[in-house]
Amino acid sequence: MEGGMPLEQIAGFPTHVSRMGSGVRRALFVHCTLAHAGAWTGVHAALLDKLALTAFDRPGHGRSGMWRGSDGRALHDLTTRIAGDLIDQRADVIGHSYGATVALRLAMERPEQVRSLVMIEPVMFQAIRNQPVYAEVEAMMAAVQQANDVGDATGAARIFNDAVNPEIPFDGLDVARQTSMAKRMDLVVAESDVTLRDAPGLLAPGRLEKLKMPVLLLESSNPPKGVRMVHEAICARLPQVQRVVVIGAGHMAPITHPKNVAGEIAQFLKV
Repeated sequence: MEGGMPLEQIAGFPTHVSRMGSGVRRALFVHCTLAHAGAWTGVHAALLDKLALTAFDRPGHGRSGMWRGSDGRALHDLTTRIAGDLIDQRADVIGHSYGATVALRLAMERPEQVRSLVMIEPVMFQAIRNQPVYAEVEAMMAAVQQANDVGDATGAARIFNDAVNPEIPFDGLDVARQTSMAKRMDLVVAESDVTLRDAPGLLAPGRLEKLKMPVLLLESSNPPKGVRMVHEAICARLPQVQRVVVIGAGHMAPITHPKNVAGEIAQFLKV
């Protein structure tokens, strides 16, 4: 418990859940790595009268329980179970970065629960494994893991942050934020089982093609290396997809450009 708010046992895991909004239509939000449910605050503020909003702190993030494993597939399994168990009726599911891979898996495995899917820069680099840029992303993650393995978690966090969010340099962050990121580098390393190697098999032949709900792929005009190519690869396989760019934004668009992101979501959902 933190700040007087008890954690909920969701899928058997102590989870901090945020619920707000006065709309009848339900929406579930899954945040990016090294963030928490509060990363959606600006987006939610613009949608409070349109949707019933649910967000949660992923395992190892925010106020939720710590996750100390090393199996990236197991972490993705758990996060997807939590997300699914938080939907009591059909919902629009919105995910950012790694959170978008969870949202996609939910749409694949529990399609009866997902009315529509919004993915904001899903980091599914396995989709471009045969492209030269994949090797660059893989090398960056190898450097993160090497630094973390020798005990330089701060160095690992600097490498990761500056590759993903060059517009928000690590050395410009306050010490508390730097420390929080460094403490979670084990999670980043574990997640590469999903982002680089597609441990859940989201890109297996036929899986994307079977999605029947409408999909919005939302990207920034300054995405991390390889993300635009990931979107192109995914778009080619989805039956119903719209692709929209948030001009002037980087990877952290839900935080830096929340009104723009909320506006695109509202327009897509027609709310």
